[in-house]
Amino acid sequence: MPLKVNRRSLMLTAAATAVAAALPRPIHAQTQGDFTMATIETRDGTEIFYKDWGPKDAQPVVFHHGWPLSSDDWDNQMLVFLANGYRVIAHDRRGHGRSEQVSGGHDMDHYAADVADLAAALDLRNAVHIGHSTGGGEVARYVAGAEAGRVAKAALLGAVPPVMVQSEANPDGIPKEVFDGFRAALTANRAQFYRDVPSGPFYGFNRDGAEVSQGLIDNWWRQGMAGGAKAHYDGIAAFSETDFTQDLQSITVPVLILHGEDDQIVPIENSAHKAIKLLRNGELKTYPGLSHGFFATHPDVVNADLLAFARK
Repeated sequence: MPLKVNRRSLMLTAAATAVAAALPRPIHAQTQGDFTMATIETRDGTEIFYKDWGPKDAQPVVFHHGWPLSSDDWDNQMLVFLANGYRVIAHDRRGHGRSEQVSGGHDMDHYAADVADLAAALDLRNAVHIGHSTGGGEVARYVAGAEAGRVAKAALLGAVPPVMVQSEANPDGIPKEVFDGFRAALTANRAQFYRDVPSGPFYGFNRDGAEVSQGLIDNWWRQGMAGGAKAHYDGIAAFSETDFTQDLQSITVPVLILHGEDDQIVPIENSAHKAIKLLRNGELKTYPGLSHGFFATHPDVVNADLLAFARK
């Protein structure tokens, strides 16, 4: 049957086309005043999501999140540093949060290379890099090989260096079977595993008398489930088996190590107490009774120490 086209239908079609043309098209950066959320493409073609807030001529402070979270884990610290005049940047590690869920590259060398690409794309210089847990390992690997002038200082919070897993060279490390258990739990029921971790040891909510925050638990779960299972599975080896000894030894800028003394995820004896001995220009501060996620449970205490370090 022939299609009948009349003047009214042509007018409606033209109007619809005009409306469609006026709609915003997808872009790589969304800017509102001094706030920017955008993506970069790394050297291997991976799309990395990042936030960039504050004056572009202010000193940059770059935040690196832990496993299996996202840049949202630093909301409090980013707002505090922003209010104190800094330019604050945080990215979602590849396969995590809003970054591309690629199949490969979930190792510290790629993580550090992605940071280098981000620093180059934003032309970050004299930056303070702050990393928690796995993000602390990422900071150590990046800072050790960063271009001259890119990095001013680094802070490692509850960080995994020098190496977590038990071996002949690290006999008091954590047995590999523990991390195999992480992989098994992630594979069997990732959603439940990501409830159990923050409800228990991550924030120390399994301790007698702990003040439990359901909001922190839910936010941890939300961030974890936004990322990809493959990236998180591979990331367990990245944070547990990578040896950062040479990275720590080669860093020349000032490094602040902050660690909770009741850290059940990254025990302080196998991490901070060893890492400080490997640094040329390191400072160690520990917090009695505090957990792995101490910067989230006690932000006012930790933020004061981070700001004081940044201002030195």
